Amino acid sequence: MDPRSVGVVETQHLELPGPLCLDSGRQLRQVKVAYETYGTLSPARDNVILVCHALSGDAHAAGLSPTPPAESTRDGFAAAGSPKGIGWWDGMIGPGKAFDTDRFFVVSTNLLGGCRGTTGPSSIDPDTGAPYGSTFPVITVADMVRCERAFLDELGIERLAAVAGGSLGGMQALEWATSYPDQVDNIVVIASTHALQPQGVAWNAIAREAIMRDPAWRGGHYYGTGSAPDAGMGVARMVGHITYLSAPSLAEKFGRRLQSGENLRYTLHEPEFEVESYLRHQAASFVRRFDANTYLYLSRALTYFQLDLEAAAERIRARTLLIAFSSDWLYPPVASEEISAALHKHGKTAEFHLIEAPYGHDCFLLEEARQTPIVRDFLNEGRP
Repeated sequence: MDPRSVGVVETQHLELPGPLCLDSGRQLRQVKVAYETYGTLSPARDNVILVCHALSGDAHAAGLSPTPPAESTRDGFAAAGSPKGIGWWDGMIGPGKAFDTDRFFVVSTNLLGGCRGTTGPSSIDPDTGAPYGSTFPVITVADMVRCERAFLDELGIERLAAVAGGSLGGMQALEWATSYPDQVDNIVVIASTHALQPQGVAWNAIAREAIMRDPAWRGGHYYGTGSAPDAGMGVARMVGHITYLSAPSLAEKFGRRLQSGENLRYTLHEPEFEVESYLRHQAASFVRRFDANTYLYLSRALTYFQLDLEAAAERIRARTLLIAFSSDWLYPPVASEEISAALHKHGKTAEFHLIEAPYGHDCFLLEEARQTPIVRDFLNEGRP
């Protein structure tokens, strides 16, 4: 772990005092939000950065968890020798890092619909006393941001120095700047988009079908039955994980090497190639830490998200930093270019940086060292 880490950080929890109104027209009561903070809040409360996570993330963005889970979001991305329980964006958050905790008070929440401490489909419905399951209301990225706004109100934070995130987190940053243009000074949008490409919509649909066709899903009401749709969830994770990678990175990492290292065994059911074993490992790890219904709901929210670029560009007042990666076909650089062009057309401040890197969508977690100076310089330039 970087010696400049924020240290050991414990996840906290807060319950919103009133109901949360959703785009669907429904309301959620007794909404709980899991969160962590890093750094020191200034007396004027004007140094806050909200960090938003991607689909499979959680509130533990930096530092070490006091009770490291068996499986964590950072597994597979942390450098060799990194301790268990390290935050999923630890390389970006801390003293002297991209989101410098010597200057900023960084807040990270588990988003609405999650399964790591914030109210979601696995939570108890106060009206029934049983887990919501598939009766949980369908949510949108705007609902997630509305929940974050209500949460920050309880902390007494009115204005944000920045909102930052990658992938789904970047969508939240864009939604923040559009829905609350007078409350956000800067947004940092990494490997994200104003609308998921049709190919991304299609892959997400396949992943959801894998879960819902697992008999153990039971229409979304598998809690307390002693089983869960782990098989379908595993396939969904395999599908999703492949979309996060690039063909060159897979070829470089695995090629067509056999798992046995020797000859074909001519088996139908067991993995023959290293890449097959890798996907099975990813699936097994994921189902131990994530809820299948949460995957369904967040995947659907990703699919629904679509900003009208012209209208959004008119509303956004925040300085905008866009970072994309050359090999990311799921959230292609052209999407960031289109956002940048729309903002410039309306006279807004926007920077676009394209990083040449071979790892696909996962670059936003793997290329921290190359993102850090870009983000740090951007935030320094915007400092009052």
